Formats: sequence, structure tokens, C-alpha cells
Amino acid sequence: MRKALIVGVNYYDNNDWNLSGCVPDAYSVNAVLEQNSDGTKNFDIKLHTAMDHKTRLTRSTLKEYVKELFEDDNEIALFYFSGHGYIENTGGYLITSDCSTGDDGLAMNELLTIVNESKAKNRIIVLDTCHSGAMGNFSPSSDISFINEGVTILTASRKNQASMDEGDGSTFTKLFVDALSGAAANLLGDVSPGSVYAHIDQSLGAWRQRPIFKTNVKNFVSLRKVQPPISLADLRKITELFTDSFEFKLDPSFEPESAHPIQENTEKFAILQKYNRINLVIPVDAPHMYHAAMNSKSCKLTVVGEYYWKLVKDNRI
Repeated sequence: MRKALIVGVNYYDNNDWNLSGCVPDAYSVNAVLEQNSDGTKNFDIKLHTAMDHKTRLTRSTLKEYVKELFEDDNEIALFYFSGHGYIENTGGYLITSDCSTGDDGLAMNELLTIVNESKAKNRIIVLDTCHSGAMGNFSPSSDISFINEGVTILTASRKNQASMDEGDGSTFTKLFVDALSGAAANLLGDVSPGSVYAHIDQSLGAWRQRPIFKTNVKNFVSLRKVQPPISLADLRKITELFTDSFEFKLDPSFEPESAHPIQENTEKFAILQKYNRINLVIPVDAPHMYHAAMNSKSCKLTVVGEYYWKLVKDNRI
């Protein structure tokens, strides 16, 4: 089972604290996580959006939701929170609708205790709040984190930073959703926590808020499946086409528009061109694959291509 708790808090009893983008962010995350790109079920989700007094979220309710999320031995338990965050010398806090001082929110250390003690195989925390980088740290003055095996934490900002809001939602969550939608997928169509972080980190300039990634896992789990850019059958042919020299000799018979194409070769060339489009193969001493074939040059695997060649060779995919 794959469970997710998604929370967005726009409404606060202290009206000066009200936000506008957290509820839309929560709905966006819910929409992308609920199903894989082919429409199959991905996560069973509990969504709570605090939009007004009737839907306000209290600290005690949030804590109960969190405990319920992490009480089972599911394959994945994922918690996403968008709202205010607070930090002081005693630690960081997630601020709920009923808070008045900040330190009366759900303490990140309390959340971490629940997460660390959970029997779920993969526990993932995604926080889009100010000062969320304090999650997992022993204290605000320390950069040492205490997370048990199977725990991954992804936050919008460092412990001393605010989270950026563009009015219609945060930059972090937009990039998070973009990554889950396929921008961070590998060639098998899997989106992992590590690839999500890499996508967000690379999309933000050095002068903007910096996401934080903390993990203690043996293997990354797939958060979502999307349509891969190449079929698995074609990908597995990489070891049929390339030896451990990682280079493939071409000639005009591989090009369908040449004077004397050979069907067996043109079929291979079609796969090689697919590899070229996804950066697995590049032509040698030629600007394009077409010129490599017509001028009897070669093509070779890129570093990424060599990586996938070895995966197929070792029967890992």
C-alpha cells in the first residue's frame, strides 16, 4: 500500500497570517500523486485543505493525521505540508490554523519521532514552509540530522530561509509537481525522490531559496510512473547492438534514404536514432546520425548510454 497525507493551510485564526497559495499547491500535489500517467492508482490520499474557519486545521488534528499515516507497515507513507513554518532556539514548527505564537504548532522534532518510529518501509516528508530545512536536525544550531533508515526529507528552503510564494503557489511546489509529472523521470519512467530533488535544485538559481534533501535509504523508491521516452523492449536491445567497446560501425545501408538500404540495418538504425534522441548515443565525427551513416562513420554510447548498457547486461532492467 502507498499512503499519502497532503495538507495545505491558507486559513489562520490570526487573519494577518492568512495565505493564498498553499491550498492550490495541495490540490496540485494531490492531482499528480493520486494516479500514474497511465491512469492506474498510485497513492491512497487523505487531503486536508484549510480554507476558512469551517475547514481550519488544529495542531491536534494534524498530529492525529500524521500518526494515522505512519502507523502501518506500508510500502510508502508520504507527508506533504504547505503552510507557515516557524523556528526558534528550541526547534522548528509546522503552523496550523489555531496557532498564535508559532511554538504552539506541531514540532518538527515531534513529527520526526513519529516518522522515525514508523514501520512503513519508506517514509517521505515534503515540507513547503519557511525554515523547513530544520526538519530532521537535532537543534536549530546544528546541521546534524537524526533520521532512521527508510526516511527521506525534502524541504523548500534552508532552516534560515523563507519559502518563495508567487501568489498562485510556491516555486518549490510547482517544481515538485513538474518533476512528478515527468520532468524528473528516468528512461524507465520512474520518478524517485532523488531525481525530484535534482530537478528542483537545478531549476533554481544560486541566489534563490535552496531546497534541502536528507535521506537514509538503501534504494530509492519510485514515487510515480510516467510514460517512458523509449520502450523497454527497445532499450534492452542496447546490448545486442553494442559490445563492450561501446561503438557501432555504420554505412549507407543503414540509412533508409540511401541508394541501397538493407532492411535489417535500417531497423537497427531506427533504434539507434531513438537512442540518439534520448542522449544514449552520439555520432562520431559527424554532425548527425544521418551523416554518420552516409559517410560510413560510427556512433558510440554516451556515459549515460554506457550506464544503461551495463544495467541491461547485468539483467537489472
